[in-house]
Amino acid sequence: MVVAVDGPAASGKGTLARKIAERLGYAYLDTGALYRAVALAALEMGSDPSRIEDVRPAIDIVLRNLTLELLSSPALRRPEVSEAASKVAALPEVRKELLAFQRAFAENPPGDVGGAVLDGRDIGTVVCPDADVKFFVTAKPEERAQRRFRELQWSHPLLTLEGVLADLLRRDQRDSGRDVAPATPADDAYLLDTTKLSPPEVLDTAIHTVRQKLLTVTDARS
Repeated sequence: MVVAVDGPAASGKGTLARKIAERLGYAYLDTGALYRAVALAALEMGSDPSRIEDVRPAIDIVLRNLTLELLSSPALRRPEVSEAASKVAALPEVRKELLAFQRAFAENPPGDVGGAVLDGRDIGTVVCPDADVKFFVTAKPEERAQRRFRELQWSHPLLTLEGVLADLLRRDQRDSGRDVAPATPADDAYLLDTTKLSPPEVLDTAIHTVRQKLLTVTDARS
């Protein structure tokens, strides 16, 4: 069972994907962390994250040292890394290089588990177009900005809500408008607007959908 969870920044997709994986005992991969890791490596090298010539060495470094522990590093959540990751993710060569790792994770998730949950921008459309269940999670930009601001305000005291909103809108435009793997819902994705829903409410809806699909798959194999 493969569950794809896509959506824009701060939509709640990461929280939802992790909780689905925890509830069902599936493996979880935050694919956005892959691009953040490349972006962080590029920044640490003093490279321009929008130029593939500069980013290619960073890709090599990340792929040689890639672990799930690396992908959970707090350094990947810094605002400047988020901005750089959006630029890195717009490079077709980067997406191609990271695609194999993502697909291998979905096809053969680590551990003796029954499935995998991946979240990102293009899981249901590019990475796992045949995923058993696809969600596209969204929320109004103002609500997403509030969430991101609450998440970062203590570690980044100079951050402003207006600045966070402006950054999100720039990233939305860049992610949805790129030529390769734009951040758009798959035709068969379930749309989840989390603007007025609590995380438990969103999770309950998603779990119900996944379990209904599991029943359908089980019946089809019987």
